[in-house]
Formats: sequence, structure tokens, C-alpha cells
Amino acid sequence: MRSSFLGWLKGVIYGPISTDFALANSAKVVVIGGGTGLSTLLRGIKNYFYNLAAVVTMTDDGASSGIISREFDTLPPGDIRKCISALAKDESLISKILEYRFPRGNKSFSGHTLGNIWIAALTRHFGSFDKAIETTSEIFATQGKILPATLDSVRVGAIYSDGKKIIGESKIPRPGAIIEKIFLTKNPSPYKKALETIRSADIIIVGPGSLYTSIIPNLLIKEISKTIRANRKALKLYVANCSSERGETEGMTVEDHISEIERVAGKNFFDYCLVNSKVIKTSRNSSKLGAANNITTDNKNFGKCEIIKADLINEKNPIAHDSEKLAQEIVRLCES
Repeated sequence: MRSSFLGWLKGVIYGPISTDFALANSAKVVVIGGGTGLSTLLRGIKNYFYNLAAVVTMTDDGASSGIISREFDTLPPGDIRKCISALAKDESLISKILEYRFPRGNKSFSGHTLGNIWIAALTRHFGSFDKAIETTSEIFATQGKILPATLDSVRVGAIYSDGKKIIGESKIPRPGAIIEKIFLTKNPSPYKKALETIRSADIIIVGPGSLYTSIIPNLLIKEISKTIRANRKALKLYVANCSSERGETEGMTVEDHISEIERVAGKNFFDYCLVNSKVIKTSRNSSKLGAANNITTDNKNFGKCEIIKADLINEKNPIAHDSEKLAQEIVRLCES
């Protein structure tokens, strides 16, 4: 599979779209996730892949996104907003607009981002959350499609090793606690356009992002996991986090991350796993906030999944990926 598919792919990837990337028939790339990790990846790969789509988790219930979702009886706009900002052609300007956060203390808009209010308003205007996304993407000229994983209102919950059960994405991180199971409050219907995009994809990338609150909620929608697995022509890549996450994946290895995904989506779900090789941040103690440490691995395989290591770290923010490093390494993998 790798030699045939990646052979032609090497011929269609030249470099950033802004320079010499001009394709009539480019590889179809789908990225699945949520939160800051997804937008970080999109910010880099939009310059290398012309036909790009993001399938975004819909379980965010914290801060501005959660409040607006409840007050306007709409789906949470936060992760969608971040993806639109990341994929906008004029990102520096659009981010300033969509990511503008009103100062706290203002009675009406305190703590809210303009982008969240914008998407909620368009949803009311059109009577459709997906139409609001499409319109916003058109206005701000995004380099790719942004698709919600579902249009159903659903929450994510966790059961811990101490027996405690919590519902709500923002409440799930508990420093020192061990998550034993993640679940959705109901079985939501997948967004049909998301399924169609996954079905026709040439490359499917899962992650990076919070394992239990950004990655797994998408895969708990059974039709999404099933459709990813059924697409046998696609290269399937998992981008592992650069770091463990406070209150969520403390003490977990790269292999633990893959194993948790496979508990939901089935064994041998990925062809490749891209792992950061550089360790900068190591916490000596977890303290009350929990520990965040860079994670890597010496293994070359996990089951049938080939592990590829590279320096992917953001030197200024060592718990996160560098967008450009990550994009270049994905291109390099596809060219090899």
C-alpha cells in the first residue's frame, strides 16, 4: 500500500501552496480532533495540502464556548472557531478578529470571544449550525473545509479508577486521578458530510490533542471509527502529543495513548504514529496542578503501527507541537 499510494503522492506535493504548489488533483487529507492541537496542525499543513478538511469534536462545554452553547441552545463553537482562524488565508488578521476576547467585567460579553458570538449569531440567522460554519469559512477564505463530527447535542463523561463518574468535558481533568473509561451521554448521529469526507480521503490524520476530551469523543461516534477503518486506501496517521496532560494523561506513555484509542476504535487502527523525539520539559513533582512532561518512545512499532520519531517540539512552548515542524514531517512521511 505504501509504495503504490505514496509513490504518486510524492509527485503531487511540492512545497507550500504560497510558492510552487499548483495541483489539479491533490491528495485528500482529513484531520480529526479538537482543541488547540487540531488548530496547531492545521496552521502548518494548510501550506502543503490543497484538499484539506477538519472533522471537529462537538463536546466542548467550558468557558465562552460552553456558556454560549447553553444560552443560545446551539452546538459549542469554540473548537470550530479555532479551526477557522487556523485555516484562514490571512490568519494574522482573522485571528485578531475571531479570537478577540471581550474583557471580563462587561455584563453582556464578559470573557466571550467575538468568533463564538459570531457563529452563534449566524446559527440563529440561518437556523443551521453547519450553514453558519460554511458561511464563516467562505467569508474568511479558509484553506479547507471545517466539519462538525455531529450536529447532535452530546456531552462526554469519564469514569475513574476510584469509581467517580463525571460528565462534562471541562470537568474531566482531575490531577492524580486515573481515567478508566470515556463515554458519550448518547449515541449521536455522525455528520453525513464528515463521513463522506473520511470515506474519500487519501490521508487520515488523528491528533494531536487531548486524548480523552478531543480525540476519543470523535471515535466514540461508531460510524466515524467504522468509516475510518473501512477506508483501506488511506494512509492512517496518529500524531501523538508532545507531552502528558495535567489531570488527564499524567504518567501515560506514547504506547498508552495508542492503546486507549484502540480500546475504542479497535486494534491496528493506524499505519503510522508520529512521535516527538526531543525532551525539554520534565516536571520533578506533580504538585496540586498535576505534571506535564514531554513524552517519547524508543520503540519502532506498536503492533502493526510503525512509529516515526522527529523533533516536533515548540521551543517556546515545549508541551506543544511546532506547526511548521509537524507539517514538514508529515510531508516527509508521505514522500518516503
